[in-house]
Amino acid sequence: MILQPVLHPVLLVLLCAAPAVIVVRALITGSPGKGSGAGGPGRPIWALRLGMIVVVFAMLLRPGIPGGTSQTLATDTDIVIVVDTTASIIAEDWDGDRPRLTGVRADVQAIVEEYPGARFALISFDAAPQLRLPLTTDATALVSALDVMAPEITDRSRGSSISIANRMLAQTLSAAAQASPDRSRMVFYLGDGEQTASRGPESFASSATFIDGGSVLGYGTAEGGPMQRTMGRATTDSPPPEYIEYQGARALSVIDEDNLNAIAGQLGVPYQHRSADAEITLPEAPTRTTDYTASGEVGNVIELYWVLALVLIVLVGVEIARATMLITRLRGLTRPVNGGGR
Repeated sequence: MILQPVLHPVLLVLLCAAPAVIVVRALITGSPGKGSGAGGPGRPIWALRLGMIVVVFAMLLRPGIPGGTSQTLATDTDIVIVVDTTASIIAEDWDGDRPRLTGVRADVQAIVEEYPGARFALISFDAAPQLRLPLTTDATALVSALDVMAPEITDRSRGSSISIANRMLAQTLSAAAQASPDRSRMVFYLGDGEQTASRGPESFASSATFIDGGSVLGYGTAEGGPMQRTMGRATTDSPPPEYIEYQGARALSVIDEDNLNAIAGQLGVPYQHRSADAEITLPEAPTRTTDYTASGEVGNVIELYWVLALVLIVLVGVEIARATMLITRLRGLTRPVNGGGR
């Protein structure tokens, strides 16, 4: 038998002790015939209520028995995802007029599903790089971080470089290599390649020595897409969104595939242009360090609280039936008698 209490056992005892004392006292001092004669609860009813308390206490202990197994997958790979969060990432040319960030989120989800059990890290960049999530096996945390990720505020933008995250990426990969030299490392760079800083982009070559695979994923179209102004977190009082303008017209963000191909070459990974009507192509995890533990099993616990829940339902049903019977009898006693002589 395995117990997995929802609260500390001492707290559970304190929680159930007060009603149990009241019920036990009534059970000891109650008259056996009182319930049948005056309609009050007799010893059998108080015993039933004590049983309810005991059953609830047992349920809160969450009893179970060892049993049940589940297959697990473990990919011995560290994956660093680098995402562009400049204003252009919400340019509306993905799947028609949807923002590019929609495609980025969908592709990250596909990456998570392709490499189960891997460790993921998330780096975003606009005017500065930011390590949003250090290496973790919690893929849910990665998806959640991406869901709440928003582009930089438009009025604070002063131009950005597509390679501003190169040093943080190299540091993250180097630290991972030192901590776990036997694990492989992959990098996925997601952006549109649009360089808006006055200086030219730096090289990602310093990261290449740590990388065993990955891909550069490009978003956007040659025709370009307009971008809404971002003001930070929106509220119900926020004005309708406006679009960024340039020389009296809506500014358009255009993909720069030359820059993206250059980044892919520096990292030593392939480049892939992404669009909503094409399936993403992901490389296999490096086979020399990928270990799918198909024969491994993780022990589970078969929960038994549902059995106690069925017992509690029966006890509550008896109490409800008794209350219904007493209410019906009381209504019969208080109903006026018709037909008196006059």
